[in-house]
Amino acid sequence: MSKTIYRPEHAVLLSLLKKYRKAAGLTQVQCSKALDRPQSFMSDVESGTRRLDIVQLRDLCDVLGIGLKDLIVEFEKTLVDGSLS
Repeated sequence: MSKTIYRPEHAVLLSLLKKYRKAAGLTQVQCSKALDRPQSFMSDVESGTRRLDIVQLRDLCDVLGIGLKDLIVEFEKTLVDGSLS
C-alpha cells in the first residue's frame, strides 16, 4: 500500500479542509495563528507536506467551524460519490 500522502483519499481530505477554510473566510495565516502555529502551518497542511494527527485535525475543525464527525461524514460521502459539494 502506498504512503497516505500519495493516495486519492489524502487529496480529498486536503480539498475539504481548504473548502472549509475558505467558507469560514479565513486565510492560511489566520488559521495558523488561531492554532498557535507558525505562519506556514496551513500552507504545509493544504499542500500535503504536513500531516495532521487526529488531535490537530480536531483543533483545525474547531477553528473552521465544522465538527470533526461532520468532516468525516463528508469525507466518506465524497469518497463514495467522487465529488466535492
